[in-house]
Amino acid sequence: MWTSRQLWGEGATGSTGLTGATGPIGVTGPTGTSVTTSGMFASNTLGSVIVVALGGSTNIRLPNNQSLGNFIGNANDTVFTVPETGRYYITYQINTTVGLGIGAGARVTANGTPIPGTILVPAVSNATFYRDCITPLTAGSTLSLQLFSSILLTATLISGGGTIGASLNIIRIQ
Repeated sequence: MWTSRQLWGEGATGSTGLTGATGPIGVTGPTGTSVTTSGMFASNTLGSVIVVALGGSTNIRLPNNQSLGNFIGNANDTVFTVPETGRYYITYQINTTVGLGIGAGARVTANGTPIPGTILVPAVSNATFYRDCITPLTAGSTLSLQLFSSILLTATLISGGGTIGASLNIIRIQ
């Protein structure tokens, strides 16, 4: 029986030669842009009491553990200004001492308007609120973490022992 090498006139493969010398190192390319240079974190570990009027909303103070990067916080630590336009990953957590009634919710607002992916209105009484989303933001936008309610609401954030009653984390990803 003939092999394909014999039919087509190919011979056996010879042994592999020695590896040649390594060539010179090429020129280093430019440093890429880091899109995560804009980010912030702030929290509340004070056990603050938050009162929300009937059908209203209240911004949550975040005065502790601030690492604002290029973000600018207002004097009350309730509003944070975005330094540059881009897509941002936003995550927050709110922990209260007791479950809040039905109709109570949490969200992040941009320029006073709720960011849809951050809105959480549990179907049952809840003491922990957590959401994350990715959203476009423009330079100069102002962000706030809020509790809101269709009823009169008084909430106390947990505190003590290094626990966080509320936190907001924002990272530019693009």
